[in-house]
Amino acid sequence: MPHATQHADVATAQLDSALRGGPFHVALRAAIAARGLPLQRVQHHLSRHGVKVGVTSLSYWQQGARRPQRPESLRAVRALEEILQLPEESLIRLLAEADAEPAERRPAGRSYRAHLAASGVLDQLLSELGYPSPDGGVHTLGHHERIRIGPRRELAGRESHLIVRAHRDGVDRFVAVHYGDPGCVPARMTVHALENCRTGRVRAHQETGVLVTELLFDTQLGAGDTHLFRYGVEDATAGVSREYVRGFGTAGGQYALQVRFDAASLPARCHRFTQHSAAAPRGGRQDLVLSGRHHSVHLVEPRVRSGMLGIGWDWE
Repeated sequence: MPHATQHADVATAQLDSALRGGPFHVALRAAIAARGLPLQRVQHHLSRHGVKVGVTSLSYWQQGARRPQRPESLRAVRALEEILQLPEESLIRLLAEADAEPAERRPAGRSYRAHLAASGVLDQLLSELGYPSPDGGVHTLGHHERIRIGPRRELAGRESHLIVRAHRDGVDRFVAVHYGDPGCVPARMTVHALENCRTGRVRAHQETGVLVTELLFDTQLGAGDTHLFRYGVEDATAGVSREYVRGFGTAGGQYALQVRFDAASLPARCHRFTQHSAAAPRGGRQDLVLSGRHHSVHLVEPRVRSGMLGIGWDWE
């Protein structure tokens, strides 16, 4: 079994490195991988220690989308040290170091949030609305998003202008998905149907910040028919925003993203980036120059590829 032994040695080395240098979520992920435990088993072991933590929360912790902070969550971290056979205080120490780190240097976690929602929570919300697949029977030919960053540096809202083509008969609606920043409150968000659509059923998931809304067309599309419509989301429920990321499950049409900043809160630097998946390193970094009059930056992809695309910015 030389291959299995070699794999175990690599996993152990990665765990040792992560426990020494962190950050917390990398060390937790490495520890779970080294022990070969699925998250459901980890949750089961925690319940035997008298600690109740959901699989979703464990996923966020190991992906860096959230950090355990409440007393019950910290009890869970100490129990994880025992369950995963880690040195005492090893994970707690990394959490303390993360709390001491300046907020400006902490990762925003949006890409992890988007990835996790798409693989779990989003599927659940779509199922509740009776949608077997996220595309709802249409392919996107063009998508132009305008993001507004408010005076408190928050994600104030966004507007989407879409051109879609039906790939089956009888399509009369579209599922709009909005991912809020960490700490957002989906129940306080508002979706506005701006052109050639009206709002239908709405579903939200507080823990992940996912808001799903039906946009109803006034006509039924036949296979091959196109439709152009526009909608907006008023958010402004979270704290400081540092990036906006859009994920694409498959290759598609043109995508344009514009981020506009309030004149009272302008970023120091902006850049675009790409990412093959939430677990992959980011690449394709390119600095973007803020326009003088409208305080905005943008990117344009003539034909998107599967993966993630976004704009990030740094505050002074």
